[in-house]
Amino acid sequence: MVKFNSSKKLNKSKKTIRKLAAPTAAFKANKPKMVFEKCFLRSRYLIASCFIFLGLGALVARAAYVQSVNSDTLSGEADKRSLRKDEILSVRGSILDRNGQLLSVSVPMNAVVADPRTILKEGSLSDKERVKALAEVLGLSYSELVKKIEKNPKSGFLYLARQVEAGKAQYVRDLKIKGIGLENEPRRFYPRVEEAAHLIGYTDIDGNGIEGIEKSFNSLLVGKDGSRLVRKDKRGNVVEHIADQEKYDAQDVTLSIDEKLQSMVYREIKKAVAENNAESGTAVLVDVRTGEVLAMANAPSYNPNNRDGVKAELMRNRAITDVFEPGSTVKPFVVLTALQRGAARRNEIINTGSFTVSGKEIVDVAPRPQQTLDEILINSSNRGVSRLALRMPPSALMDTYQAAGLGKPTDLGLIGEQAGLLNANRKRWADIDRATVAYGYGITATPLQMARAYATLGSFGIYRPLSITKVDPPVIGQRVFSEKITKDIVGMLEKVAIKNKRAMVDGYRVGVKTGTARKIENGRYVNKYVAFTAGIAPISDPRYALVILINDPKAGQYYGGAVSAPVFSSIMGYALRANGVAPDAEPTDKTAKRTVRIAPHRAERAN
Repeated sequence: MVKFNSSKKLNKSKKTIRKLAAPTAAFKANKPKMVFEKCFLRSRYLIASCFIFLGLGALVARAAYVQSVNSDTLSGEADKRSLRKDEILSVRGSILDRNGQLLSVSVPMNAVVADPRTILKEGSLSDKERVKALAEVLGLSYSELVKKIEKNPKSGFLYLARQVEAGKAQYVRDLKIKGIGLENEPRRFYPRVEEAAHLIGYTDIDGNGIEGIEKSFNSLLVGKDGSRLVRKDKRGNVVEHIADQEKYDAQDVTLSIDEKLQSMVYREIKKAVAENNAESGTAVLVDVRTGEVLAMANAPSYNPNNRDGVKAELMRNRAITDVFEPGSTVKPFVVLTALQRGAARRNEIINTGSFTVSGKEIVDVAPRPQQTLDEILINSSNRGVSRLALRMPPSALMDTYQAAGLGKPTDLGLIGEQAGLLNANRKRWADIDRATVAYGYGITATPLQMARAYATLGSFGIYRPLSITKVDPPVIGQRVFSEKITKDIVGMLEKVAIKNKRAMVDGYRVGVKTGTARKIENGRYVNKYVAFTAGIAPISDPRYALVILINDPKAGQYYGGAVSAPVFSSIMGYALRANGVAPDAEPTDKTAKRTVRIAPHRAERAN
């Protein structure tokens, strides 16, 4: 066995180690380096990379989803927080008379608005002194104002008061309450007040037409509001101007009405209603040459600027909404039809003695055994026109009434207009119906329709449609009656005016026909009457047609010749003189000459 001297070698080595280690005994020995396996490092790298790429992929996918699939929702939410639409309001158009005078105009005012969310957030209600001052100027109690705001805590807009005057609006502005603001809100104002209330109508608080011209021409008067779309930051500053929507200003409407004539007509009809203790009164003045309505007034009236407590019946325009049996005012058309159809001769004498039809007697107020055509109109003979009507087929008289405009609307576009009752297509006519329809019973018409019919007479048989807006002459009409025969009828109407005298106008020749008809209530005739006067002037060259209606006069007299004829005279006289129409009547010398002869001896004494 071979033995190695291992002990010696080991000892030597130990010694050497000590010797070497001895000088460095004061220093800390370094830790041995850790050596990692290559496979461990590579796996961790790959795992980390995978997570990174997955995260990036998720971000890209989310971005794609947001940009494509869910973009509308998110964009909408962003726009809600930044986009603002500022409205540019258009002012409602004005209503003018034929001479440019204002009949209806929008006056700038303000609406007091609140933002309850802001008020509650900022604690504006804690300043009781300012809130009480606000409530007082708005006509509210403090508790009412607070309750109104607290009732809508999530609302961003709330009206506190509408159409506030400029002085009150400035006071609200000076209070500087957070969440309380002002908005422009015009109010409609009517300068003529009661005089044209029924014709012009009125608007609601939002500026929409409710009655009359305001409603009929609402589409023209409203216009179209504009707007501006902008983007604002959180401080309210405009950072982007996106788009504009152009506003279209409303149009003014120029009526055919003459403001001076309208005022005068209203005053006269109001006076007549009061003097006769009547239920109501209506007057319509029409230009014969153009068909323009120059005045249309009703009494009693109302104040459109303050409608609190006004009854609905006072707001309706009786000139177009109320129909009446026209009575004797249709008799000129019966005589015209008889002449035009050859049922009577111009100088024929008609038997107007006792007359019974279908067992019922036709009665005259002033009976006469026989009369000419002129006398039939002068004396307003029911028997005379009844005999003429029975000479003709029923269709003849109906055709004349229709040609004059009875039984059909005027097409002025006014709200609530009635067409009246004519029964022109009636197949069977009893003799008594044929007789009574000749003096205005069994048919109905509005005062405006009667004015159109007499305007047709005034134009010597030319029918022109009526207009409530100003038109430029000449207006070409349609001939419906013979010119010669119509002139004869107009001449007869002048004789009626001469006999009546109450309808005469100093310096002018006028033609009128009065009428009186009993009222119908609940399908029965009652002891109430309607007094009509319809006529034209001047006779030499007719310019105006005027219809006066006094409904249910209770002061003692109720005949048209006594009640409505004086009103006709006043209104027609003013209209002729105001518009410079030359007088056509022969001057009459009202001054009586007196010759005084003095004896010679007395003359000498006088000297």
